[in-house]
Amino acid sequence: MTGKGQTANKVLVAGGAGYIGSHVVKALAKRGFEPLVYDDLSSGHREAVLEGTLIEGSLADRKRLRALLEAERPAAIMHFAAFIVVPESVSDPLKYYRNNLAETVTLLEEAVRAGVRAFIFSSSAAVYGIPEKVPIPEDHPVAPINPYGASKLFVEQILADCHRAYGLPYVSLRYFNAAGADPEGRIGEAHEPETHLIPLLLQTALGKRKSFYLYGTDYPTPDGTCIRDFIHVDDLAEVHLSALEHLLSGGESLVLNCGYGHGHSVREVVECARRVTGRPIPVEEKERRPGDPPVLVAACDRAREALGFSPRHDDLEFIIRTAWNWETNRRY
Repeated sequence: MTGKGQTANKVLVAGGAGYIGSHVVKALAKRGFEPLVYDDLSSGHREAVLEGTLIEGSLADRKRLRALLEAERPAAIMHFAAFIVVPESVSDPLKYYRNNLAETVTLLEEAVRAGVRAFIFSSSAAVYGIPEKVPIPEDHPVAPINPYGASKLFVEQILADCHRAYGLPYVSLRYFNAAGADPEGRIGEAHEPETHLIPLLLQTALGKRKSFYLYGTDYPTPDGTCIRDFIHVDDLAEVHLSALEHLLSGGESLVLNCGYGHGHSVREVVECARRVTGRPIPVEEKERRPGDPPVLVAACDRAREALGFSPRHDDLEFIIRTAWNWETNRRY
């Protein structure tokens, strides 16, 4: 890898029309980068791309991808183009291994060929499976319990191999629970089907759903419900920018957790959503779902030390308020 001939401020954002990718695109432009959004719009939204250039295309289309990299010569690639619905990954694993794994290999082959100087990968806390200790450090054993988590772990292993073999610099970011929306209300979560906790609560508050299903009330936690580490999507976007600048300035390859280092129970999130919306949110209590760990909380010391990560929105009410603003004024 020579890294010669690239345009220093151009960044190819695969899957940049999706929820997290679109917030990162917004942050890239604000920081002076030129985002090139490469998305097939199978789950992303054209309207979510606020900045840069949208190029419709699939990672399976090697010819189109290669032509784009040769024409634009981006210095970096950020990769968000993945399927994310865990139950679907169990029922249709080949769909997930094709998209999340095989097509990522295509992207990496073309990245190496183009001499890309930085590769930022959207990974997941799902690589840990059922944690043995909490907060979960990056050196915790990895043992995913579904094909979605396995697909993310396989890519992490491939990235480490590519770094050793070709010198490809990378940062793999293991998300915990991304939540919230652009504080200005321009972009937010718009999954179909929606599976995430906070938007499901808010859609129930709006009357779009009859009730919110609360899965499991007998966990070994203070109120019996699962605890999760929610990170505002704008803070998550800032981690990506810090990781990019770290690599472009010659920093070492890293694997980092992305969270706040503390969690909120499902019941706490329900009560906060009721306060923010001022509306009743009917709840139906259900049995536990298989594979839901009682507590998932990130150990975040490494991100703070390596990237100087300092969150600005570590407040559950702020997270839900921005999501509510988006949900009540959705643009797509």
